[in-house]
Amino acid sequence: MNVSPANGATQVAPELPVMVGAVNGALRSVTVRARSKDTPVAGVLSADRTQWRSKRAMAPGETYQVDVVAVDPSGRTASATSEFSTVKAAQLFAIDKILPNKEDTGLTVGVGMPIMLTFDHPVTDRVSVERNLMVESSKPVEGAWHWFDDKSVSFRPKKWWPAHTKVKLVAQLAGVRGGPGMYGGKDYVRDFEIGRSQISHADTVSHQMTVKRDGETVRTVPLSAGQGGDWRHYTTNGIHLAMSREDVTTMTSPDAGPGSAGYYSLTVYDTVRISDSGEYIHGAPWSVGSQGNSNVSHGCVNVSPENARWFKEVTLIGDPIIVSGTPRHLDPTNGWGHWQESWPEWLRWSGLRSGFTTEALSVVTPADHTTTKDEAKKKKVTS
Repeated sequence: MNVSPANGATQVAPELPVMVGAVNGALRSVTVRARSKDTPVAGVLSADRTQWRSKRAMAPGETYQVDVVAVDPSGRTASATSEFSTVKAAQLFAIDKILPNKEDTGLTVGVGMPIMLTFDHPVTDRVSVERNLMVESSKPVEGAWHWFDDKSVSFRPKKWWPAHTKVKLVAQLAGVRGGPGMYGGKDYVRDFEIGRSQISHADTVSHQMTVKRDGETVRTVPLSAGQGGDWRHYTTNGIHLAMSREDVTTMTSPDAGPGSAGYYSLTVYDTVRISDSGEYIHGAPWSVGSQGNSNVSHGCVNVSPENARWFKEVTLIGDPIIVSGTPRHLDPTNGWGHWQESWPEWLRWSGLRSGFTTEALSVVTPADHTTTKDEAKKKKVTS
């Protein structure tokens, strides 16, 4: 039997796999356990039972025991035990924030919603980390990870998420190398769901926003967009995503303080944020006369109070809002401008330089579920 790392090895890199091979025989059992834990390390056995390989990184600063039982062609068994220890981490890294989340976005989101991760330390070994970021979905989706900087990586499908898709992020980062001497401290899991498909198109030339739900137009909303002249007063052109929904928003001038020329502080109601540069779709009773015929705003999309309230209530975070007709383009790093990049451009900033199809996510269907007595009572009460 061949075991790697060898018995007595020290300072083993946690990312190296444990490999066991049988010579002139087959493996009957392989067990790898960390000394400080009772949970075995998962592995995969070859079809001919001659090779075993661990499926994930080891923990740094840990001692592992490997127990192997093999059988030769004549049926005789042999066993072996070995130990090795992994190098201690000089530093651990973690995920600071995952979007979607319950607090900021809700766990039912729009068809354009990316998965966005922010790390607490700069990651220099992007390939190692990216290989351990798995996405599972109830419907197959082609997608890829994209690094915006050493602390920020996002997953986006090649096309919109299919409506009503269940999605699971599995960030298997414990023991994964993030840079010299730096390893992931733990794993992360996040479940969320894609809602109905709602895609809005705000045309600043016709001054109308068409809202389509599952391919059908549900409302056409008159609008007034950025008046232009000064570059900052154009509404940005391109594929935006709904980033937040707010009952009340206070807008202030970005480049002038109180008492300065050009300063303003304006309270607006029923807003949907679409960029980091201060663009919202919001109620604007003062411009109702211009909505549907001319652009008079400082860059936001003005709609009537009634339409603003309706739009805020029917919007999910991550719903696409496509603005057309202006010369100022939305930058991919302005808010969630992820869809501004073509698929080849998106892949260019993947650590692996490639996309993948999501793994199948097991979903319990009504036929798989037996209703309990308590559930039956609840259904009777709420029906």
